[in-house]
Amino acid sequence: MTSSARPLLNRRLAEFGTTIFAEMSALALSTGAINLGQGFPDTDGPEEIREAAVRALRDGRGNQYPPGPGVPELRTAITAHQRRCYGLAYDPDTEVLVTAGATEAIAAALLALVEPGDEVIAFEPYYDSYAACIAMAGGRRVPVTLRAHEDEGRFRLDLDELRDAVTERTRLLLINTPHNPTGTVLTREELAAIAELAVERDLLVVTDEVYEHLVFDDAEHVPLATFPGMRERTVTISSSGKTFSFTGWKVGWVTGAPELVTAVRSAKQYLTYVSAGPFQYAIAEALRLPDSYFDNFRSDFRRKRDLLGDGLRAAGFEVYQPQGTYFITTDITPLGEKDAYAFCRALPERCGVVAIPNSVFYDDPEAGRSQVRFTFCKKDDILHEAAERLQRLSS
Repeated sequence: MTSSARPLLNRRLAEFGTTIFAEMSALALSTGAINLGQGFPDTDGPEEIREAAVRALRDGRGNQYPPGPGVPELRTAITAHQRRCYGLAYDPDTEVLVTAGATEAIAAALLALVEPGDEVIAFEPYYDSYAACIAMAGGRRVPVTLRAHEDEGRFRLDLDELRDAVTERTRLLLINTPHNPTGTVLTREELAAIAELAVERDLLVVTDEVYEHLVFDDAEHVPLATFPGMRERTVTISSSGKTFSFTGWKVGWVTGAPELVTAVRSAKQYLTYVSAGPFQYAIAEALRLPDSYFDNFRSDFRRKRDLLGDGLRAAGFEVYQPQGTYFITTDITPLGEKDAYAFCRALPERCGVVAIPNSVFYDDPEAGRSQVRFTFCKKDDILHEAAERLQRLSS
């Protein structure tokens, strides 16, 4: 036990405790509730990809340290995927870096590119690791809030608010589209305006695109790096977990201009150094799956979105229809509730379902005080059962 009066935890992390996902998942386990809080599927991805990992293990591929940037097979597959889907050409040797999931990629990018005192603009509500990674880099986070529009049933970005947030100290824009937790997918027009602003103000951009293959209805995912002047200033991040439903493998990647990837690698090598050796070979095969896989994947999750969304509406929630991701944000005000955190803490005992309060994704908890997030990346029977349980709230 230290005798020093100084706190043990670095002051940059003092505001961050146990993540809400750990807390709510533990609550689900202790109560036996259906966990619609943390975003992990309850079924594995394609059998042929799992078998590819088994073959790699048995053949001794990746059982020892893989190359620092990632195995050549995966880096080549990532560049082929970017070209095939978006017309983006990258050099697999100098413009691709494999990471321990997108979370490490975000941490490494911010640690590499942000100096203490730099301002980083991010869209709130934001995924909780963003705030922690900006803090670890010594940056100052500047939120630009996506506002709920009840008449449209969705969240929208205010481009004027974004422009006004940029100052002389702004170093970087941290963009997430498709956006977790709101399900917003930025339009071509919005992305073009962001690109124009980044070029005008000479800003770096880190884009989190892990839900790139989960866009619904008329929405489309367009990488920011495809816009004029953006390839040389954009670090694009994605991962295999969401697209192939192997979230435990933690295989992510960074693509960008050589000098950006070199900078991110300089930080990443002192985090995990390397990871997921055999799984890298399997994900290389996954990225080469035919278009029909991605089409069916998207269609299946659109159906699950509608299944849970209809159940939430029937239970009395106001539902903001997500254009992407596998999350639905709701408002609990129609249920006569106001405090999302208290609501979520009590929900497992009330009806046997776990959800996440959106207030934890805002700097000002009052901004999302009545919002609750549910995930629909579960089996159909689980979603049906959860919807039936939630309807007890209004009975």
